[in-house]
Amino acid sequence: MKTQIDYDNQDERGLLPYPVIVAATKGEPAAMKMVVEHYDSYISSLAMRKVRDERGNVYYGIDGDVRDRLRVKLMQAVLSFRI
Repeated sequence: MKTQIDYDNQDERGLLPYPVIVAATKGEPAAMKMVVEHYDSYISSLAMRKVRDERGNVYYGIDGDVRDRLRVKLMQAVLSFRI
């Protein structure tokens, strides 16, 4: 059973709407995508790593493997969450 989610209803405090959370815990792909997008900047900041190039210059970049693992962990946690 699929439910309609109002994506335009944004909370001024930056929180995810309750219906989106409930739909994501039931495995609805659109709601899960909204949850992952909500936490995407935080996940990217956690996946930031110091990288050295061949000349010894240091710069920061996002480790794609770490970012993907964190996204998977978030999805697993949402699916195992019970309301």
